[in-house]
Amino acid sequence: MARVNALVITGYGTNCEQECAHTVREAGADSADIVYFSDLSAGHTRMDDYNYLIFPGGFLDGDDLGAAQAAAHRWRWSETDDGKALLDQLKAFFDRGGIILGICNGFQLLVKLGLLPAVGGKYFERQVSLSYNDSGRYEDRWVHLKPNADSPCVFTKGIDSLYVPVRHGEGKIIPKDEALLEEIKANNLIALQYIDPESMEPTQEFPYNPNGSPLAIAGLTDPSGRILGLMPHPEAFNHPTNHPHWTRGDVTDEIGMALLEAGVKYLKAQ
Repeated sequence: MARVNALVITGYGTNCEQECAHTVREAGADSADIVYFSDLSAGHTRMDDYNYLIFPGGFLDGDDLGAAQAAAHRWRWSETDDGKALLDQLKAFFDRGGIILGICNGFQLLVKLGLLPAVGGKYFERQVSLSYNDSGRYEDRWVHLKPNADSPCVFTKGIDSLYVPVRHGEGKIIPKDEALLEEIKANNLIALQYIDPESMEPTQEFPYNPNGSPLAIAGLTDPSGRILGLMPHPEAFNHPTNHPHWTRGDVTDEIGMALLEAGVKYLKAQ
């Protein structure tokens, strides 16, 4: 059974690193290290020793220039002290079979780096972005999610539905054109969708769809299924007492940690 070593990236405005590290440990990871981006770029830590990479939520660079825009450029152009591109470490991590989870601000970073959705296997080529919610405001609420059973995503295997919080101002998927959106759908790269809790079907209706994202997209995967980016926060529902109804004794929703646990199970089976 493979050892699961998680690397949680922080710095420059990230603020959900502790919850992510705690949750992936609870999900069965053998280790979970919180590492500053600056330590990676300085060469103090390398990605070679890890196989589970998490980009947590937060407000990278205060969302100046657009959420995660500055961070994406930082990843693209940073070099380690030995003069090698840091992005090469990320590429090597993925080529070795590592898995990547980007939550909220982390999802915004993944799409702006071009790691998602990677239609046609075109990685590190930006194909979509995430922009302002249709409501024109920051949304902080709980939402119902439904995984796409036909998606290759390793993080959603065996999960029927989820109830988790969202807290974002820029969560609406913006594809470069409608043809790309159709390709995303046709290739089952939509990993998670916002749903109406009554019909259990994808919806554009607010507040069930908190940002107006087309096709009710809450999360995207890549063709390999080893990268998942989503706007909702599964790490924020890591225990039944996180649920808004826990004091009523009627918590029946699957815990959000199930997504992170599915990633651990995938790696341990390799």
